[in-house]
Amino acid sequence: MGLRLLRIIWVITRYRLDTLLPLQRLPWWLRLVFVLSPLRLVPVGRRSGGERLRLALESLGPIFVKFGQLLSTRRDLLPEEIADELRRLQDQVPPFPGSEATALVETELRMPLEVAFAHFEPEPLASASIAQVHAARLHSGEDVVVKIIRPGIDHIMRQDMALMYRVAGLLTLIPEARRLRPVEVVRDYEATLFDELDLHKEAANTSQLKRNFKDSPLLYVPTIYWSHTRKRVMVQERIHGIPVADIAALEAQGTDLKRLAERGVEIFFTQVFRDNFFHADMHPGNIFVAREHPQDPQYIAIDCGIVGSLAREDQDYLARNLLAFFHQDYYEVAALHIESGWVGEETRANEFAAAIRTVCEPILEKPLKDISFGQVLLGLFQTARRFNMEVQPQLVLLQKTLLNIEGLGRQLYPDLDLWSTAKPYLERWMKERAGAAGLWESLKRQAPELSRQLPELPSVAHQALTRIEHEHRQRRRQAMALSGIQHQLRVGRRGGRRLRLGVLLAGLALAWQPLSEWAMNQPWPILVLGAIGLVLLAWQ
Repeated sequence: MGLRLLRIIWVITRYRLDTLLPLQRLPWWLRLVFVLSPLRLVPVGRRSGGERLRLALESLGPIFVKFGQLLSTRRDLLPEEIADELRRLQDQVPPFPGSEATALVETELRMPLEVAFAHFEPEPLASASIAQVHAARLHSGEDVVVKIIRPGIDHIMRQDMALMYRVAGLLTLIPEARRLRPVEVVRDYEATLFDELDLHKEAANTSQLKRNFKDSPLLYVPTIYWSHTRKRVMVQERIHGIPVADIAALEAQGTDLKRLAERGVEIFFTQVFRDNFFHADMHPGNIFVAREHPQDPQYIAIDCGIVGSLAREDQDYLARNLLAFFHQDYYEVAALHIESGWVGEETRANEFAAAIRTVCEPILEKPLKDISFGQVLLGLFQTARRFNMEVQPQLVLLQKTLLNIEGLGRQLYPDLDLWSTAKPYLERWMKERAGAAGLWESLKRQAPELSRQLPELPSVAHQALTRIEHEHRQRRRQAMALSGIQHQLRVGRRGGRRLRLGVLLAGLALAWQPLSEWAMNQPWPILVLGAIGLVLLAWQ
């Protein structure tokens, strides 16, 4: 752990990543730390800031590379030079030697390479953070690609995750950072990331996504060859599409970029709401465009190692929240946050709505095509700070995917109107979900379980009635016992009052002679107060 931390510090120093920080936006004391830092003694060199950042992320390994991949899709948030450099992380990570790839394939398949394939290309087609891909041909004639997990990558990832847990633990000590639930977020990211090391899971995800979009004009998913797929090796159909980030090639073949961008949004919402199974790693390195029918473009998706799904409650919550934003109904947004537990029940919906309106209204007053959903999310999180809103780890993956989609769509077609593209789909989905068709589908889905439980209904009803009768008798006995206790208390209070009165009278009789002499010498107000006191004492 200590060595890994020292390496990270060394990489930051070597590539002078401190020069990328906007010092003018930092607190004065932090600016002073950087001004006096020994880092300033290290020369920056001739490389650009974007290149230095890319090389640093490559040096630090897969977790940092994936972070750079996410950043590369947000060209609206990054300088163009940095975004161009980070885009190279998607499929241009330095490869490992072909001899290692060959040995690993033979070990996993438990057969010589020439038995498994008619041809295997030792030079990789592409190299990513966790795996690299080689071209091959099966003996049956199909062109395929072979995906191979990098040797020793799991050890590096475990070191990085341990370090991230340490950092997350330190963040929990800061009240303002605690609401972000950093440990839960890291734990969720860890599970997602290590799933990518098991190519059986990726192959199963790919097959499921292919079934969901069977014969769809929106998305094509390549076929998996299960006979040649193992935990660290996966073989699938080779595709020949155009990388979605190659705008020049798409324009050269006359691709309708507006339609392509809108279809990307439609694919996302179809996966999330219709199928509840979405590709959660949709950076440009994993997305291609079919060469056929450029005026009716079709996406091709690969690398389904990270997928996500939501509970039905989360689906409803997300759709209703987005629609409320579309309609600028801030009170509904606030009420949904309180209802779902994002903010405490003691939060006043009208106050929360006013705070959201203050932050979001300036953004939403722009033309729809100029509105970034990322800006809306950022504004909402800024508002959250005041109301102690907590980040929900189960939605982090979805938020990341939505930001990927928006960044990709604006790269293809800068005038993309994400809001008006998504709004009709969400309204239609909500209508189907809440209408007669949705009710019928729900009944059909629950029919097997209902038919299983139907014969048991008389027995269940009898047990329920028996339990109700037993609880009724028990409540009646409790009421009678309580009534008896109250009667005893009343009798006790009356007996106590008589006892106090008797003691008082006896005391007065015994002390009458001295009291009468004392009373003759007192003014009448004193005698009245004494009489009132005796009456109250007798009453109590």
